Amino acid sequence: MNGTAAALDQVRALAHGLDGMTARVGICPPATLLSRAVEALGSTLVALGGQDCRSEASGAFTGDVSAEMLVDAGASLVILGHSERRAGHGETDALVADKVRAALRAGLEPIVCVGETLDQRKAGAALQVVVSQVVGSLPAELTGRPFAVAYEPVWAIGTGLVPTIAEIEEIHLAIRAALRDLFGVSGATPPILYGGSVKPDNAREILGATEVGGALVGGASLKAEDFLGIIGTA
Repeated sequence: MNGTAAALDQVRALAHGLDGMTARVGICPPATLLSRAVEALGSTLVALGGQDCRSEASGAFTGDVSAEMLVDAGASLVILGHSERRAGHGETDALVADKVRAALRAGLEPIVCVGETLDQRKAGAALQVVVSQVVGSLPAELTGRPFAVAYEPVWAIGTGLVPTIAEIEEIHLAIRAALRDLFGVSGATPPILYGGSVKPDNAREILGATEVGGALVGGASLKAEDFLGIIGTA
């Protein structure tokens, strides 16, 4: 929940700064800025996404946004199952899976978030929790469709704390194994993103880790200079 019209200057700066960079880049602004972000990005190849969507296409759900509405505003991506939605709004794996189906129905590419809390990691349950979320949140309808999984250890989001590279690789390898079990051969291709205190000074090492196929960037994406610093390491 960051960004008003003034933030579009950062979107324009991002678009301008991407010249010569080859990484695939997407931004997920608040729904109120989506259509204006389309204009701000101009002819650049930056993809736009929503931060959440309702599982239903329409109806008496005051304040919610459907996947179809996101597409109408210019989105091609949507983040689903973020830890802040799971914790603050009580979203279950089953609900996230329903939202994934809604995204596919509307033609959106879902980015599905998973991750353990600090207590769960201390209890030695990180792998079990994350794999369970992957299995419960990714419906069979994703087979052969473009999507990404984002591993975000809850305890690292916005705290400045970052898992070791070995810890990141352990989880990402487990996610890849789960994807292969769920989707067979096609489970080898969806990128597994890392998110949680990704910054320009640690991005290169994180992005170089085994099975890290990109980054889901939070606070550092609010300023074009910082975000470009991360993108430049990809």
